[in-house]
Amino acid sequence: MPADVLRVNGIDRVALGVLLARYGLALRFVAPDEPVRGSYWGGAEAGLVADALFARLDTPVHSVLHEAAHYICMTPERRAGLDRDAGGDDAEECGVCYLQLLLAQALPGVGRERLCDDMDAWGYSFREGSTRAWLAGDAADARLWLLAQGIIDEHDAPTGELRQC
Repeated sequence: MPADVLRVNGIDRVALGVLLARYGLALRFVAPDEPVRGSYWGGAEAGLVADALFARLDTPVHSVLHEAAHYICMTPERRAGLDRDAGGDDAEECGVCYLQLLLAQALPGVGRERLCDDMDAWGYSFREGSTRAWLAGDAADARLWLLAQGIIDEHDAPTGELRQC
C-alpha cells in the first residue's frame, strides 16, 4: 500500500462516523496492529460485519468508503448475513466504486479528486486506465445502476437510502 494514501487518522473521524450512521452503519475502531474484523483484504483494509464497519486509524479512507458503499448497495438479504464478503455482481461493484467517490465529497479534506488518486495508487483497475478516465467514460452504467436503486438522485447526490431490492 502506498504510504501517501489518505488514512482515517488524517480526516475528521466524527464526520466519517456521521456519514456512515446516515446509512445505519456503525464505525468501529480497532486497536493499532490488531486484525481488522471482517476485512476482505486483510492488513489495514476496512471490514464489514452485519451493520458495523471496522477500521484502524491507519486504514485507507478509500477502503472505508468502498466497504460502506458495498453495504449501501447490497440487497437487504445479503446485508442481513454480512460477514466479510459483500459479494454482488459486476454492475453492483461498479456502482460501489462510483458511490464511494460521491461519498468522499461529504468528507472535509477528502473529495472526489483525492479519492481518485488514492484508488489509482491502491490498484483499482478500470479499462480506461485510471479512475478519472473511468468516470469520464465507462462509469455511465454505474451511475444509472445507482439511480435505478434509489441510492443517488438525478444530480448525483446520495439519497441516504439503502438498496431495497
